[in-house]
Amino acid sequence: VQLQASGGGLVQAGGSLRLSCAASGGTFSTYAMGWFRQAPGNEREFVAAISLSGGSTYYADSVKGRFTISRDNAKNTVYLQMNSLKIEDTAVYYCAATYSTYYSTVYYRESQYDYWGQGTQVTVSS
Repeated sequence: VQLQASGGGLVQAGGSLRLSCAASGGTFSTYAMGWFRQAPGNEREFVAAISLSGGSTYYADSVKGRFTISRDNAKNTVYLQMNSLKIEDTAVYYCAATYSTYYSTVYYRESQYDYWGQGTQVTVSS
């Protein structure tokens, strides 16, 4: 499956952005999805994950209550709505996919994902 992330940009602190990740080349509804991010000088870290059906989600503590992950299986797309953005949210954001047969399982380790998008830059300014 191929993943194409988009929606990044420059936003002021306190603002919002919505990232999208469009999938192609596979049956989207059979892939659990996740978002990760990597800030300069840091390792890539988990942000959010969603199950096949969208019924289960999981967030890093740093974004809980501010970010929302969702998916539209009819459009082969996963989203990351980011509100109340902070300067420390500045990073390249990557979407990832892993084949799964468990409808409610979410995955939060990089090693659990097989496919990665190219990344989209999010910059939060003061």
